[in-house]
This record gives sequence, C-alpha cells and structure tokens, in this order.
Amino acid sequence: MEENVNIKRLLAKTLILLALLTFGLIPLIKDDLGKVSLYNLFVPGRYRFPYGENPDQSFNMSLFNLEANFASHEVSDQRNSSNEFRVFLIGDSSVWGTLLKPEETLAGQLNNLGMHMPDGTPIRFFNLGYPTLSLAKDLLFLEESLEFQPDLIIWLLTLESFPDDKQLTSPIVSHNYHKFSSLINHYDIDLNSDDEVFSETTYWDQTLIGQQRNLADIFRLQFYGVMWGITGIDQHYPQDYEAAKRNFEEDTTFHDWDKGDIISDDLAYHLLNSGYKIAGKTPILLVNEPILISSGMNSDLRYNYYYPIWAYDQYRQNMQELSKENGWYYQDLWNLIAEEEFTNTAIHFTPKGVGILSERISEMIMEQIGKQPLN
Repeated sequence: MEENVNIKRLLAKTLILLALLTFGLIPLIKDDLGKVSLYNLFVPGRYRFPYGENPDQSFNMSLFNLEANFASHEVSDQRNSSNEFRVFLIGDSSVWGTLLKPEETLAGQLNNLGMHMPDGTPIRFFNLGYPTLSLAKDLLFLEESLEFQPDLIIWLLTLESFPDDKQLTSPIVSHNYHKFSSLINHYDIDLNSDDEVFSETTYWDQTLIGQQRNLADIFRLQFYGVMWGITGIDQHYPQDYEAAKRNFEEDTTFHDWDKGDIISDDLAYHLLNSGYKIAGKTPILLVNEPILISSGMNSDLRYNYYYPIWAYDQYRQNMQELSKENGWYYQDLWNLIAEEEFTNTAIHFTPKGVGILSERISEMIMEQIGKQPLN
C-alpha cells in the first residue's frame, strides 16, 4: 500500500513539474529562445538573414523569431566589432539579394572593394536586408540591429514600401506583435498596434506547447546551419525564371490611386523620421534604390510593373523636399542601372547591376566622410 502511495506522489510531483515548465518557465525565457544558436560558434554566421521556402535545396528557411534571425547572422559575432567601422545595409529583397550569391549582393560587393576610413580602420558592410516591402518591417530590424553597434546605417528605399496599407502586412511584423507595439509606444509612431493583421499572442501561446512551432523552427535552422557551413548555399537558384515585366497595359494606377491623385498623405514618410529617432546618434544615409525603367509597350505610362510614371515622379519630388526640410542625407539613384541589368522584378539586380550600385554607394560614403565625421 505504501508503495502505491509513493507512486501516486511521484506521479503528482511529475505532473506539477511539467505544469510549471509548461505554464511558468517558458514564458519567462521565451524572449531568449532564439538567442541559443550554433551560429558564430560551431558553424559560420550567415551573410544574410534566413529566408526561403525550399529548405532542402537552399539550406535556409523563413522564421518569425527575430532573435533567431539575428543570432544566425554574422553580425552577431562581436569579436572584431571594435576593430572595424560597421555599416548596416537595411532594406528589402534587393538588399537581401534575390537570385544573387552572398558575394554578389550589395554588402558582398562593397566588402570586396576593401574600403577603409581615413585612419586606416577597415569598413565592413553587413547585409541586414529582409524580403517584403514595408518601412515598418525596416524599423523592426533597425531597432534590433542597434544591439550590434553600427557606426553607420544605409537605408535603401523604394516607393512600394511606403503605402500605409503595406506597413503591417509583412509576416515578420505581424508575428512580432509585442515587439512592434513596444516600438510604436516608445517612439510615438503613428501606426495602429491594434490592427487586425497582428498575430497577438495569448498566454497559452507562450507556454511550452504553444511554443512548439517556434522551437521546431529554431532547431531546424540550426540543422540547416550545418549544411550552410559545409556548402555555402543559402538560396535556391533556378536555372530559369520569369523575367521582370517590360510591356504593360494602358494602366496608370498605383494601388487605389490614379493619375491626378495626390498620394503623399497616404504614404508613410513619417516612418523615416521614426527611423532617425530609433537610430539616435547613429547616422543614417537614405538611398532611393534603382528601379527598372522599361522601354517596352506603354512605357510612356509606366516605368515598370510597380510604378506609373506620375506616381513615381511625385514620390521622388516629395523625397527631395522632405530630405531638405528634415536635414536627411539622401541620394536618389533611381535611374542608375540600365534596364537589362534587372532580373525577375523591377527592383532585383544582376551581379553587374549590383556592382554599379556598390561603386556609387562607396563614392557616396567617402564623399560624406570628407564633409563630416560619420561616427
């Protein structure tokens, strides 16, 4: 009889312990789950953030845990941070490098230039671009990146990231409700943290059971890190892809607007000011990234699939005026790259196109260094 009682007590204690783990411990450590990583310790840090839908081919995958994204990236390796001038490149998939090998990306080609500060300190560029078009998404990565001590931030922009209805739809934003809500409140950002697109977490979501998907993704990312370390492959490169559209219908619409509309009130220019607030003393260089300028059918109406001429020209004028008004350092490189140097979209470049952009950005940095210190 005593043996039966002991078994019951043991079972009861085990159940209590499991309950404590499930409902207590995980909520306390959930924010640190993504920081536990093999990267930069046993396998190399990635040159760009994890992103992809074909992990068996690319040894890469998309996940929503922001800490895990950063922990897997080479920027988290702080061993040389005090001996280099660190430049963070923030933006969309054109910065991340769709269809480009890591060394062909903007960060890769800028690093290959071997740039130095006037005192001889090497300049090192980090690819912190992330696919999806949203300034709010950029703010999330910008704020998180400050932990890793940037000396300069280059924020590459394009009009498609500006419409109000694009800001909270990026999955990495909508699945980081608490982080982005905190950002909104702390910096008084004019966005609605109660928007229905947010995937707000409940207490149950924070338990061991609720964190199963998060834990599984983090574990899988470590596994693919081993394969990335062995092969250097982090993206699937199809032999053929559909080229960016160059012939268009007689269409002059941009989202819900048409020629003659004033769109400035419905574009999130205010988030650029929010970016400067978040960055604090870290300088930001804004760059309007190159776009495909088509010479095809109805190219007198549209520059490309994204942009009718009237809307894009209005955006460019607004950016020039706002930069002057706010004292932003801004470069408009919209027509820098020829039409044939674009790949599958109007904002994705060939390696040659990226090389042209990297040369111009390197000149831009050195010009600015000559005018005033950047750190």
